Amino acid sequence: MAFIKTPVRGMPEQTPLEMELRNYVFNQIRKVYHSYGYLQIETPAIEHIENLTGDQGGENEKLMFRLLKRGESLQRALKEGGDLSAEGLRFDLTVPMTRFYANNMSDLPIPFKVMQMGPVWRADRPQRGRFRQFVQCDIDILGEATKLAEIELISATVEALSSLGFEDLVVKVNDRRILRAMALFAGFPQDELNDVYILLDKMDKIGFTGLRDELITAGYSHEITDKYLGLFRELPESTLSRSYFENNPEILSDIEIFENLDQILTATRSLTDPEVNIIFDPTLVRGMGYYTGTIFEVSLPGMAGSVAGGGRYDEMIEKYVSQPVPACGFSIGFERIIVLLEEQGLIPGFTDPRTAYLLDKDLEIGQIVELMQEANKRRVNGETIFIAARRRNVRRQIEELEELGYTQFEEISPE
Repeated sequence: MAFIKTPVRGMPEQTPLEMELRNYVFNQIRKVYHSYGYLQIETPAIEHIENLTGDQGGENEKLMFRLLKRGESLQRALKEGGDLSAEGLRFDLTVPMTRFYANNMSDLPIPFKVMQMGPVWRADRPQRGRFRQFVQCDIDILGEATKLAEIELISATVEALSSLGFEDLVVKVNDRRILRAMALFAGFPQDELNDVYILLDKMDKIGFTGLRDELITAGYSHEITDKYLGLFRELPESTLSRSYFENNPEILSDIEIFENLDQILTATRSLTDPEVNIIFDPTLVRGMGYYTGTIFEVSLPGMAGSVAGGGRYDEMIEKYVSQPVPACGFSIGFERIIVLLEEQGLIPGFTDPRTAYLLDKDLEIGQIVELMQEANKRRVNGETIFIAARRRNVRRQIEELEELGYTQFEEISPE
């Protein structure tokens, strides 16, 4: 059997230079979120299959990597025709985070403001900015039922992205309850709403005409389809949700839902830079099945689709602890951010002092020890000191180190 030196398709590996950028972005996002009081946790990559199924992950459940049972459990499942998997790789960070909270909630503060950064896995088709293994950066607020959670999550995420140099951010906001009311108003069957949402979620790619064709092809009448699409008028950027539906008050009788969403829109517009475009978008769906209320996402020029998304999922933790726990979160798609930083030339320069000691091969051991002691003292003061034997082609050696951010070089010869 021949060994394969390339990584599995869709499973990226990073060079040292790429890791410099990734670590910078990690630290920048972490710094912003920490300033808001978010506490960092880490959860396992492998999760119980029961937690990863049950329509909580929407379409992502179909992309889950399942792990085979082992030993006697696998043989029994093969013999009896049972489920061959007991665990799976997490497809997002929210599912394992809610399990973590349910397992530790008696020891956690209320509200619990948590951040989590790590890889997730989906058996997706690899393409630009989309991989089978990729990193997410999440913040969540658990135990906060009011609009304060949404306002802070949007503000903090916008600040984190802006701190990386991104401009022209567009934040789209909607509410799953409004989305549901619109579909029912048009006449779609209640048990088929998720199918309608999946088609609506494609509208930014296929347009109104394409969405109409998809709905009719799916078997819905022209009357229902046209009534539904008639609700999605051109939306002025300053419009609030209540004024958007003023001509169709029968769509949603609970005015508090509109008022809550509009207060979130108004507050976040006041708290963020005027150049950040925060809009109500009645076509926004978000794919996860666990969302119960407000949903939001961020888009940036140069990247199709969103670079961050989230929403409220008040019923998810109750599945573990049999008591309601309000919850809301926002997730940054780390890989897409990296792609945009590289393409837009927003890669930061190296800021820490970096010096390379290049040692002659004939140095005495005593002199080597003295140089290493000196290097240790300089490291204590925040410098990065690289020590290596001087190569015959020292010019090339220096060029390689310059690519890694080294600016000072000391070639050490025997005394």
